[in-house]
Amino acid sequence: MTSRPDTAHGGQDDRPAGSGPGRNTSSSLRRALSIVMFLAEDGGHPRGPTLTDLAKGLGLSKSTVLRLLAPLREVRLVDQDAENGRYRLGPQNAFLGQVYLERLDFREAAAPHLHELVESIGETIHLVVFDPPEIVYIDKVESPQPVRMHSRIGSRQPAYCTAVGKAFLAHSSNAVVEQVIARGMPPRTPATITSAERLHAELAAVRERGYAIDDVENEEEIRCVAAPVFDHSGAVATAISVSGPASRVTRDRVAEIGELLLDSTKALSGRLGGTLPPAPAP
Repeated sequence: MTSRPDTAHGGQDDRPAGSGPGRNTSSSLRRALSIVMFLAEDGGHPRGPTLTDLAKGLGLSKSTVLRLLAPLREVRLVDQDAENGRYRLGPQNAFLGQVYLERLDFREAAAPHLHELVESIGETIHLVVFDPPEIVYIDKVESPQPVRMHSRIGSRQPAYCTAVGKAFLAHSSNAVVEQVIARGMPPRTPATITSAERLHAELAAVRERGYAIDDVENEEEIRCVAAPVFDHSGAVATAISVSGPASRVTRDRVAEIGELLLDSTKALSGRLGGTLPPAPAP
């Protein structure tokens, strides 16, 4: 079955008078891409917009929208429903997205954010992945301060008592959390959370505020704050932490650091095509 073509009723071509071929090509490309973005972002038409909806939403004539749709449909970036004539994103978008994600280097993508955080906060920044029951440091930008946290890329730490570990666990399945608990939660400092009940309560708090805290729980005199980075499936792909001496990363600074971290991790999640979790119910 083939798609039913739309018919336009009059309308202008919407091209600026006197514009040259190069300008027309650039303008047409921008408008064609605006159709793709409209289809991706439009929440007002669950079944997909009609030609009239597209023209109205983009401020273009129907004839212009039809002209721009033709190559998009040809390469399957846009599909048209054969029954009702409505438009939706085509399967080629999924292919392009998958290729983009496969070729994306977490460290390269995160690097600008790590350096910006060091400049704004002045403490050591880590990029971390999860290998239950531990976390693994995969990148690091050192604090400019003379006294700083000692760590190295490739080293591992327990998930239950680190801020990054809690950032992962807060968005992990119950099975993963229970696996970590079953491996044991020995105290590493007097402040370490060592009971399953307290850990579950802490993970709920992480989900509520968006970032996690290691309140001198893993290493004496070191306080850390961390936030998760989400991928296109809604899972935590990596996490970023701020670590430093408790005398500088004071409890009074935690909320400010947490908000700066959330700004960075949300931006990085966006680059990964990340789906952020819904806010917890009050």
